Amino acid sequence: MQKVRIDLVSDVACPWCAIGYRRLEQALEILDGEIDVELHWQPFELNPDMPPEGEPILEHLCRKYGKDAASMKQSQHEIMAVAEELGLNFRGAQERRANNTFDAHRVLAWAATQNLEMPLQLALFDAYFGEAKNPSDPTVLREKAIEVGLDGDAAEAIARSDQYADDVRAAEQRFMEAGVSAVPGFILEGRYLISGAQPADVLVDALRQVAEENASR
Repeated sequence: MQKVRIDLVSDVACPWCAIGYRRLEQALEILDGEIDVELHWQPFELNPDMPPEGEPILEHLCRKYGKDAASMKQSQHEIMAVAEELGLNFRGAQERRANNTFDAHRVLAWAATQNLEMPLQLALFDAYFGEAKNPSDPTVLREKAIEVGLDGDAAEAIARSDQYADDVRAAEQRFMEAGVSAVPGFILEGRYLISGAQPADVLVDALRQVAEENASR
């Protein structure tokens, strides 16, 4: 069975990243027994300059995209409908705030050393979109770490420190230089970038193509 590495560049505050991952799961179900994927989550910050208190999401999106509140509300409803069709919990999406996620990425970098980054990523999606919680709040990171079997004290301590800051900054820079300017970004075998939350069949075709190329090398 062919193995393909995927670097999934993502932010826990990005709705399309949660949707994109769920579509990747659908693709992997189709490819079960055909291709083995080695998935690595990589950091991206949608709002690197956001102050700690954040900003109401609708106000933030209107300002960011230069659209009126009614248009942005409709857009958010459409995203929520897509997410819910995929079984994602977006019940708190309208109440969430735009937050900086750097501290969340630092704790995720630590979780990766414990082989528990994946469940923590998914738990933070749920915290942000389902529960409208700040994913960089040390108490939220503690709570979600415990939920997935990590040491809550350690998670909170990292969130309140600057541990893993250099690792996260280096990874962010590396993938920006690789051409990622928006998320989600799927980089296959370090060679091909697929931008956006593409449908499962697009991901299936791309993974098969890369697997065939790997086999012929």
